[in-house]
Amino acid sequence: MEVFECVSTLSSVRMYDDKQASMDVIRKVVEAGRLAPSAHNDQPWEFVIINEKERLKKMSEYCISGRFISEVSFAVVVLTDPNSKWQQIDTTRAVQNMVLTAWSMKLGSCWIGRLDKEGIKQFFNIPSKWDILTVLPFGYFNERIVQHKKMRKSPGEVFHLNEYGTKIIE
Repeated sequence: MEVFECVSTLSSVRMYDDKQASMDVIRKVVEAGRLAPSAHNDQPWEFVIINEKERLKKMSEYCISGRFISEVSFAVVVLTDPNSKWQQIDTTRAVQNMVLTAWSMKLGSCWIGRLDKEGIKQFFNIPSKWDILTVLPFGYFNERIVQHKKMRKSPGEVFHLNEYGTKIIE
């Protein structure tokens, strides 16, 4: 799948099939995060990969807005270094790389925003020097039930040419 097709069809997925991703697929997804660009090449991230079903089930206690994590093939706890000036921006770039790479391989994901970060740190023995940006679930899904048509503002509502207020004619 080409990049623009991934971007234009990407959708958040919250219901997953039982099919398991191979370690090759998991590594490719996480490798896409590792390869993301970062300011000054700081690479202010580390990734904890979880593919054990019992751990994924237990994670649903900590993923407040993502209890569906118990259904996924694997998840990634995305750690970020709070001492890096650009840590949130850079690590978010890594997240987007992972999500788009997964989508190109027919794996869905959904950024989990509400987390018990301290509980996750304790459960996975994550050192206190790290912050948790998010937890990303990944799994195969029934493509027929995922909305691929994006509901977005029109280009005329959000594009400006050369200065604010000069609209691009559609």
